Amino acid sequence: MGPLPTYNLLGDGPLVLMLHGSGGSFRSFAPQVETLASQGYRAAAWNMPGYGLSAPVEPYGFKGLAERCIGLIEGLSGNAAGVPAGCTLVGQGMGGMVALEVALRRPELVHQLVLSATAPAVTPGDGYARHIDEALALIDAATSQDALAETLVPSVVGPDALAAGVRLATHCLAQVNLSVWRRALLAMRGFDRRAALAELHPPTLLVSGDADRVAPLSGWPVLARARLARLPGVGHLPNLEAPDAFDAQLLDFLSEARPPVWH
Repeated sequence: MGPLPTYNLLGDGPLVLMLHGSGGSFRSFAPQVETLASQGYRAAAWNMPGYGLSAPVEPYGFKGLAERCIGLIEGLSGNAAGVPAGCTLVGQGMGGMVALEVALRRPELVHQLVLSATAPAVTPGDGYARHIDEALALIDAATSQDALAETLVPSVVGPDALAAGVRLATHCLAQVNLSVWRRALLAMRGFDRRAALAELHPPTLLVSGDADRVAPLSGWPVLARARLARLPGVGHLPNLEAPDAFDAQLLDFLSEARPPVWH
């Protein structure tokens, strides 16, 4: 499966692994790592392959990304006998697509699934496709990564976004390697898992900001084991725009069926 991605880890208890979007990093889930660790969870946030010090995958696509994520889950959650215990998987944006891919490929590893500001498919003309086109155009025209981040992030957040969260999102995007980001954006263009959603078994939380023009909740069909959380005044980065509201929804969902701990 290749080298394990780099990650941040805090706390002890059931494993919750968080996967950032195409413009983020492990720091994108910094508020949630602290909150979850304080509530008795083992909170981990990865750097997606090609981000930070994580080695990229070749070719850059969801199969390779899912394989690296599976390797990380097994590495972090296995017991002494090497039996993987699995985790709760939380994904935002592209990270939500990776999380969905993992849950469909290895359902025994995913006890609960949280999909935030993401979509089951990217189709021509939808919000995600337009966002990808806009981001690619910004990459082509960029004079600096700081300027690119300062242009893009305000365009995807909602009117009530926490200023500190917007600053952190801007910082994370400014650190992303632009060639890797381009490849991530292009990979999303071909993502479509709608036909497999009937096979999705873990209890699922869908989090959506009501001001998200990239991945509105209307892009999802009804899922049998899913609950919905709509956050008012929030755009495409719920966990950073409204961390308290996001964390409250996350903790409530986790408490419904607390995953096992392996010792």
